[in-house]
Amino acid sequence: MALLAEIVVDTEGDSRVVVLYPVMWLFITVLVTFVVTRIITRRIRAQTGAADADADDATEPEGGLIGDITVGGVHLHHQVLGILLMTLAGVALIATTPEGTALNVFAAAFGVGLALTFDEFALWVHLDDVYWSTSGRKSVDAIFCALMITGLMIGGAELVTGRIGTTEWWASIGYLFVTLGISVICLLKGKFVTGIVGVVFQPVAIVGAIRLAKPDSWWAVRRYPTRPRRMARSEARFDEHYHARWNRARDFVAGPPDPHHAGTQG
Repeated sequence: MALLAEIVVDTEGDSRVVVLYPVMWLFITVLVTFVVTRIITRRIRAQTGAADADADDATEPEGGLIGDITVGGVHLHHQVLGILLMTLAGVALIATTPEGTALNVFAAAFGVGLALTFDEFALWVHLDDVYWSTSGRKSVDAIFCALMITGLMIGGAELVTGRIGTTEWWASIGYLFVTLGISVICLLKGKFVTGIVGVVFQPVAIVGAIRLAKPDSWWAVRRYPTRPRRMARSEARFDEHYHARWNRARDFVAGPPDPHHAGTQG
């Protein structure tokens, strides 16, 4: 089971040292990197907006060390750095199978890469720079999923248990397939976050699968036309006020969207 940390006691000096485990390093670095990245990108956005507002200012906004990364005239999105860092950390983990401090370092490096990459999740999906558009909110949903899953792993989530071929192993395989099936239902009902988190924490998936689908989801489009009352309930539950509440939470964390500022992130 993965643990949060352990306290190592030095019997000679009677001192205590808290040692964090790799999965905790992963969680911390994903959270911190996401927060720092959003702070930087919002500052770049503000500087660029200020420069655009001044028609007579032909100079680049001054940002010190904080600014877009451009190589040979090509803007490098921060997911490029994330992919490279995750690749290096993954290769090192596989090649060296480290333990102790080295494992913690690689776990932290992987967490930084994971956060930088998932912060531009919407760019993968749309193959376009939608960072500051309404579609860019998908990146916030994706990073929330990554944080929740790694957070649950801290408690020791195990998808498969027992030796291969044993009754316990087959039972865990069956449980996993049932969980995946329920999570797929959530995804078909338009509940992205619920479906992803439900793979690790099944109760979330069960609730999401039982409740109404979103009106524009695959499930509702194909199953609710013959059930007008259910479609009406779905539209009432997932109305503009529902989306506005979630969008306010997303925008509070990541900044409000603005299609005119696409392409100004780091």
